[in-house]
Amino acid sequence: MIVLIIHGKELHDSVFAEQGFVFGFAQDLSLIAWVGLAFYWFQSWFLPISSLRWLAILFALVCSLLPNIFSGTLISPKAVADPWFKGHFIVATIAVGLLSLAAMQAMLMSVQDRALHRQLAIIPNSRFAHWLEDLPPLMTMESILFNLLYVGFALLSLTVFSGLLFSQTLFGKPLVFDHKTIFALISWFLFAGLLLARWRVGLRGRAAIRWVLSAYSALLLAYVGSRFVLEVILQRA
Repeated sequence: MIVLIIHGKELHDSVFAEQGFVFGFAQDLSLIAWVGLAFYWFQSWFLPISSLRWLAILFALVCSLLPNIFSGTLISPKAVADPWFKGHFIVATIAVGLLSLAAMQAMLMSVQDRALHRQLAIIPNSRFAHWLEDLPPLMTMESILFNLLYVGFALLSLTVFSGLLFSQTLFGKPLVFDHKTIFALISWFLFAGLLLARWRVGLRGRAAIRWVLSAYSALLLAYVGSRFVLEVILQRA
């Protein structure tokens, strides 16, 4: 817990720096991983999600190192003093962090489902076999997945539509339908379709897993991929 607090403060101070809002794809990934790990730590007291532990820790460890390599760029000298922008940014980071945990949960469910259907070659009494046996039942895993999705989607909705409606206030410029906006909307519609299908027809199993991972891929392209292309490939802020 102490490590999480220290890391969170360092991330906050490096992004909302004295010179302004400093950001990049590395900072974005590091913040997403921090939120996911913090949420995992909190929820692990109430939900059987210990199976996510090593995935969440490994993801956070790798992402925490990236800002040391890619320092980000000064996006705006004024954004740090704008409470609307800061609130939008924090909600967006929490939303993507929660949906990252949901994507990890979906990947675990995919492995578990394939093992149950004998599509994986598993050595009896191996560490992997024992790890699979320690996972909660697939129904429980699915229930946890959709609990993460409900909260994450609500926050994502607030993020996407506050950005669409208050683009001038939040970012100092009118709404532009660039790659980030388009992929964010695609992701929102995919998550909305998934939850609607769950409610109407009880969508579950492999179809739900594929839907989650597709929606999350679009989300990463919106919030991380767009920054990566600008900074690393195009060498622009």
